[in-house]
Amino acid sequence: MSPGVSSRVPAIRVRAANDAPARAAGEYVLYWMIASRRPGWNFALDRSLEWSREMGKPLLVLEPLRCGYAWASVRLHAFVLRWMSDNAAAFGRAGVTYYPYVEPSPGEGKGLLEALSARACVAVTDEFPCFFLPRMVASAAGRVGVLLEQVDSNGLLPLRAAPRAFTTAYAFRRFLQKELPAHLLAAPRAEPLGRGAPARAAVVPGEILRRWPPADPGAIRDPRHSEGLPLDRSVPPAPNPGGTPAGTARLDRFVERDLGRYALDRNDLDAEATSGLSPYLHFGNVSAHQAFQAVASRESWDPGRISPKGRGAREGWWGMSAAAEAFLDQLVTWRELGFNACAHDPGYATFESLPSWARETLAKHAGDARPHLYSPEEFGRAETHDPLWNAAQRQLLREGRIHNYLRMLWGKKILEWSPSPGEALDVMVELNNRHALDGRDPNSYSGILWVLGKYDRPWGPSRPVFGSVRYMSSQSAARKLDVRGYLRRYAG
Repeated sequence: MSPGVSSRVPAIRVRAANDAPARAAGEYVLYWMIASRRPGWNFALDRSLEWSREMGKPLLVLEPLRCGYAWASVRLHAFVLRWMSDNAAAFGRAGVTYYPYVEPSPGEGKGLLEALSARACVAVTDEFPCFFLPRMVASAAGRVGVLLEQVDSNGLLPLRAAPRAFTTAYAFRRFLQKELPAHLLAAPRAEPLGRGAPARAAVVPGEILRRWPPADPGAIRDPRHSEGLPLDRSVPPAPNPGGTPAGTARLDRFVERDLGRYALDRNDLDAEATSGLSPYLHFGNVSAHQAFQAVASRESWDPGRISPKGRGAREGWWGMSAAAEAFLDQLVTWRELGFNACAHDPGYATFESLPSWARETLAKHAGDARPHLYSPEEFGRAETHDPLWNAAQRQLLREGRIHNYLRMLWGKKILEWSPSPGEALDVMVELNNRHALDGRDPNSYSGILWVLGKYDRPWGPSRPVFGSVRYMSSQSAARKLDVRGYLRRYAG
């Protein structure tokens, strides 16, 4: 951890991104909010407020929205713009200066961070180990001219608590069960803005405001706000709104209404028993700590109920109900397994990240005859022979999500109907990152690579195209699940 400020944020979660010093003569503490986009349950915000109190300077929160990133679309912008309006209200009530910047064209925002950091005592930002964010922070670290700290608020386990990338969920779960208890009580504050927030607002010079005009919080709430921006307009807004209030409401509904039936009904296509939290977790509107606390409170849980025998089993370790433990295995084990890969493996999104057995069996069967072959465009338009696959793709096109069980089937069929495993990987990444609200995320990449054998084991008998990679079929899904209602909802 950087010197100069007393902190309740765990040292393992704070890392200096550059060698520049803090500057006592600065005018404010700058929080560059890029991943943990929420006004609570946020270690980076906690750290920024600690600096602010220690140095006696106001806090300035910069939340930018670029338009030149890969897969930028009306769907993603609409989700983000809604919560920027919510964040403006939350920070405004606390007297914290909030600077929402919506880039009007690619590159227009260049220089804003440097201009603001030139007047800062210190800058703090979020650590997110995926997509373009690591490169962006590394590039900015050499230009800001003041200490830039990265703070990890991604999951219950700090990213640097794991020494390596784990190759199976079982091995990672065993590690979690041994390591996680030491970190569970160190949670971010639920409402940090009510705890001695700076008494005065930060002042942003007029020349900066004129060069990079902040967005109007009221105007950006209007869905038409993105009409003039250079975005992919073939991907329309999804039905669910973004933001911490919307995500928290979704979490509350799930815990109160659906958690009890999660273990039994989550694969039911009509039951809507899944949490629906993945977009809010991806965009940082809801925290993993917040979700865990909501479940623990419902279960009247305390850490003393943790089993002393952590042997990697999916059930029985937490000392909670079967439904709660099933959900926590998704929220903690599987979600954070993806973050573990991104933090420790620069090639986390590549075919080479697969285990050797999966690469070898897929290569051995790469020349097998495919019963059907489709182009990326045909996949994108849901134009295959398979009604269930087409329905899953239409749900992705319309809603920015696919039912959890069918998402696995969706990927397996792309593998089966593509000319090669490498091309199948490209199609999955493109469709998911372009349309899914929770795309471009560590958990998305781990799910896509799972289709090709990552985190799995060899399965027999060996099959054409798949080899010993796990096989799934629409016929088998239709035998296990009642798909009739789903097919009607997502008909052509």
